[in-house]
Amino acid sequence: MFNADALNQLRQLKTDIEESKVVFPGTVKATNGRFGFVVLDEGRDVFLPPEEMQKVLPGDRINVTEQEVDKGKIQGVVDELLESRLSTFVGRYLEKGKGHFVVPETPGINRWIFIPPKERMNAQPDDYLYCCIYKHPIKDGKGQAKVLRVIGKAGEPGIERALTLATFDLADSWPAPVLEQADSLNEAAVEACEAGREDRTERAYVTIDSPATQDMDDALLAEPNVTGWSLSIAIADPSALIGPESAAEIEAFNRATAIYFPGEPLPMLPDSISTKLCSLMPDMNRLALVCDLQVNNDGSLGEYSFHQAVIRSQAKLSYDLVSNLIEGREDEDIKALPDSVANSLDQLHQVATALRKWRNEHALLSGDRPEFRLRLDEHRRIRAIEPSVQNEAHRLVEECMVVANRCAADLLAQQPSGLFIQHSGLRSDRADNTRALIEGYAPHLADLDPSTPDGFRELMKQTTNLKADVPVKAILSRQLARAELAFTAAPHQGMGLKAYTTFTSPLRKYTDLYVHRLIKAALWDTPMKALDGAKLLALQSAQFKARQAANSLETWLRSDFAKTLGEEPMDGVISRTIPAGFFVRLDVNGLEGFVSCKTLNGKFGFDPVTLRLIHNKNGRIFQLEQAVKVSFSGVEEERRQINFKLVEAEAKENDDSKG
Repeated sequence: MFNADALNQLRQLKTDIEESKVVFPGTVKATNGRFGFVVLDEGRDVFLPPEEMQKVLPGDRINVTEQEVDKGKIQGVVDELLESRLSTFVGRYLEKGKGHFVVPETPGINRWIFIPPKERMNAQPDDYLYCCIYKHPIKDGKGQAKVLRVIGKAGEPGIERALTLATFDLADSWPAPVLEQADSLNEAAVEACEAGREDRTERAYVTIDSPATQDMDDALLAEPNVTGWSLSIAIADPSALIGPESAAEIEAFNRATAIYFPGEPLPMLPDSISTKLCSLMPDMNRLALVCDLQVNNDGSLGEYSFHQAVIRSQAKLSYDLVSNLIEGREDEDIKALPDSVANSLDQLHQVATALRKWRNEHALLSGDRPEFRLRLDEHRRIRAIEPSVQNEAHRLVEECMVVANRCAADLLAQQPSGLFIQHSGLRSDRADNTRALIEGYAPHLADLDPSTPDGFRELMKQTTNLKADVPVKAILSRQLARAELAFTAAPHQGMGLKAYTTFTSPLRKYTDLYVHRLIKAALWDTPMKALDGAKLLALQSAQFKARQAANSLETWLRSDFAKTLGEEPMDGVISRTIPAGFFVRLDVNGLEGFVSCKTLNGKFGFDPVTLRLIHNKNGRIFQLEQAVKVSFSGVEEERRQINFKLVEAEAKENDDSKG
């Protein structure tokens, strides 16, 4: 037996070892496999083998020590849990023998997690669950989960949307204080806010939108004058009805944006506010923040001004009706329009044409990429995907929104602080590849500096119709940085503008609602609570999460629809390339699927400059915008990735084998 002195010596030795070991703080990063990494605060990645990954969860903050294994390789050993950031997750209920588990759908949790008997909430096998971690696996690698809510079963109508909401922690109901605030507002509240505002109820404002749209943000009016046009853009003014620190405002900030899920959107504001009291519906007095501006004949801008007004839209017009009027088509709906509305629409078309011409010459226009509309069936799954044609009416509204936003950005740029959308152009970490691309395939543009607004704008213009061996413009477009929010004005390189913000969608985007408050504070000294840096980051993060959620649900629905395609060859174009293969966007419905290099004959190398896949022996090339013919080959269920196989490749292999 050990005596007391020996035990004390062992304890001291253990203490000395603990005090002398070197630990590194970092964040756990999961992979698709059972292993993972710790991203150390100092910048390095440390490998975590499967047995160590069993002790942690994605996003955990941990201390890790380093251990040398075979052939001098270093791997991490989990030492201590500092913080677990995974609060909730979704998964499917599974019974295995006498064990009850949740199989997580969250990427990176590649294990079954045990659910204790008292925490199962009567869940049944194959139910989708919304869970939290009941016991962290840090000590023994055996975590436990607690069921917070049973979401439903696979195949139930709407299960895809419900699971997406749970996955991204998005609320589908309103907190009680928000409902109380919404219920307290009515037409009398709108009338009470009319005092002191300009009365523009007799002017010929109209809304142009899709027939099903109820949350109408904008109404337009144009009149000719000696040097061009007087353009008036009225934007719905919810900031007049909801206070800056009210329950509805706080919830709008948390949601950041309305999410247009197929079939059933998730709004930013309650319907009674967004589709009724604040929506610029026809024949109703509504509160508006109006931008009046002079547009000259060449599309340049003269003076602008902002006004708090009351308007009364004279009509809600569809894009198709306005497009028909612009194109000179006659139908009964067009004939029924009042002369004042018809005349304004004609002037709106002329002013939008001038604005677009100016932007084409002095800024940048985004290309018209094919859009598709998802049509759902009674089970809330895709029954059809139809082309969504952008007509002249869509372009008319777009130009009016852009020019109003430009005026708002110019006004806020003159204030100590504002809210802007800045875009730095090409990613700085791709600068070497960009330079090599231009020198190799557009050497006459090598003197341009794409890091400057003028250089970037000229580069994108000059490469639009450039004839070269590679699609230079498409390659550059794959290297663009992400737009970011900022308090100070900075160029929006993607639009070719010195400064840009948005205030034209305050019923749908919190940033626009906040810009309304900034404009009012600047012009009429209206009280407001300014965002700080932490709030701005939180807002941007919420916007990103909303986009992820929308993309996730659409990906799920599209992958299910793809199973109906059959094996017939389909035409498409290569939309993205990676070392492992390339993605193809189908011409008929816009579905994107992956063609793996493993399904092609031979080996391919990836060129990071041209983004091309090149066959190692015969030199065959796959590159962006290349037309190809593919057929459906299946769906990778875990990632819901559609897979295609290349029809031409099969034909060529058969020909080779015959020879």
